[in-house]
Amino acid sequence: MNDQIKKLWWLWLPILVFAVQIIMELFLPLKLMDPYYAENGILEQAQFLVIGSAFIFSLLILWALRHQNLPWVMAWTSIAALGSFYIAGEEVSWGQHILGWGTPEQWAQVNDQGETNLHNTTSWLDQKPRILLIVGIAVGGLVLPLLKKYKEDWLPKKFTLIYPPSCMAVIAALAIFPSLTVKIGELFDIVLFGRVSELQELYLYYFVLVYLMALKKRIEKA
Repeated sequence: MNDQIKKLWWLWLPILVFAVQIIMELFLPLKLMDPYYAENGILEQAQFLVIGSAFIFSLLILWALRHQNLPWVMAWTSIAALGSFYIAGEEVSWGQHILGWGTPEQWAQVNDQGETNLHNTTSWLDQKPRILLIVGIAVGGLVLPLLKKYKEDWLPKKFTLIYPPSCMAVIAALAIFPSLTVKIGELFDIVLFGRVSELQELYLYYFVLVYLMALKKRIEKA
């Protein structure tokens, strides 16, 4: 269902941003990259805008579903809405990065970075959800398109409405690629990306956003 979303969103924009990222990493001095990678810098702000947009799209989908008898799709979208809301809040430490309030002393003691967020307090609220999202995007963005092409009869037709469009394999690959560069860099003693995890998060969130854009169009057509 590649016609559900324009090429701008699933091909040209993500590839362009990735190409610009590589050029910046290769040719810009570290001093100029500091504002980009800094805490609450350009990259983290972009993450908040992307996942915040995903939250808005999830709400629009829930509104579109209000008169349709699709409770399991509503439940699926509700999970996306809660997840997007949580991530967006955590990215700005629930407003601390915007309003600049201080962190209570007791909370700063249990937070790795002294911020008013949850994901820096335990891996169960940081690394575990991140791994789950990576696996979900790898399956939905890479495995499912292969099954659709070669073994479509293996996929339950009941869930066709929520399968990611096959074209989103491009975004899924870009989301997973930064992790691979770490392994490659260890072999050749090079560092391609300054903050691999932050770049990867941007593409993970972007996958969620474009997926919800596609899902909204499908539901509206249905």
